[in-house]
Amino acid sequence: MSDIRHNAGAAGALAPREYHLAHEPHPENGTSLGFWLYLMSDCLIFAALFATFGVLGRNYAAGPSGKELFDLSLVAINTAFLLLSSITFGFAMLQKQKKNVSGTLTWLAITGVLGLCFLGVELYEFHHLIHQGATPQRSAFLSSFFTLVGTHGLHVTFGLIWLVTLMIQISKHGLIEANVRRINCLSMFWHFLDVVWIGVFTFVYLMGVL
Repeated sequence: MSDIRHNAGAAGALAPREYHLAHEPHPENGTSLGFWLYLMSDCLIFAALFATFGVLGRNYAAGPSGKELFDLSLVAINTAFLLLSSITFGFAMLQKQKKNVSGTLTWLAITGVLGLCFLGVELYEFHHLIHQGATPQRSAFLSSFFTLVGTHGLHVTFGLIWLVTLMIQISKHGLIEANVRRINCLSMFWHFLDVVWIGVFTFVYLMGVL
């Protein structure tokens, strides 16, 4: 009898132990809460960059000012691209609610094209400024300008990469729960970039030409 107990104990010791549940619980709205926390941290980053530009935005070091450099008509066109992309993303969300995969992908693709147009105009502006000699190291004004606007442009670039990845996932797996959660997060991110750009357009460009 003791041998049987000994063997049973040995078998129990050698058996694999379960340290986690077979199906880990996923808190409702946990992803959305985590993503909101990320956006709040991004707000702090942009707040610091806006504050830096507010302090350094008039330090031209005898170089060109925003009034001499900025082309408001070009910036207005670029702003229209980004704001239109926010509207088309809204149409994609409506198609998502209808469980229309092809409609969702179509509007996401249009959003991506408008985002690419925005980046193209911004890169053209940067190239034009650098060609004129208005490089980031020319003055504190230009350093803070390139840092703020360039950081926003990087966010748009990452958003486009995310958008393409999400489109591939939707085309393969459809509007499953995970993809719906991802598109909701991307929607918050994209609209956040629009809000930041409105601040850039007003604080950097409009006030810069006054």
